[in-house]
Amino acid sequence: QVQLVESGGGLVQAGDSLRLSCVMSGGTFSSYAMAWFRQAPGKEREFVAGISWYVQNTEYAGSVEGRFTISRDNAKNTAYLQMNTLKPEDTAVYYCASDDTSMYRLRIHPQYWGQGTQVTVSS
Repeated sequence: QVQLVESGGGLVQAGDSLRLSCVMSGGTFSSYAMAWFRQAPGKEREFVAGISWYVQNTEYAGSVEGRFTISRDNAKNTAYLQMNTLKPEDTAVYYCASDDTSMYRLRIHPQYWGQGTQVTVSS
């Protein structure tokens, strides 16, 4: 059974940076596309960024493009989300997700979810 464990969240000020990590176990990491989603209080969960498993194509939500970077280290079974120039509206619980079928399915209905890590950006 695939398990995803996120870390790296915290409380920062606007303009600061954070790097989130997601470690996967129980599966062949290099066969899974990985993504980050977030859910702010009172809002629906939304896609933030995704990375494919082979050629490492990336996709971003418009609200984070240019500020956030998704990457992966297949040797460490870990996906990362580097978040720069953070804004108060980035405050949310950030979830890691994975899927071994397609980037499309990853964005719509991933197979696996992590438990989430809180990111709070103060103004």
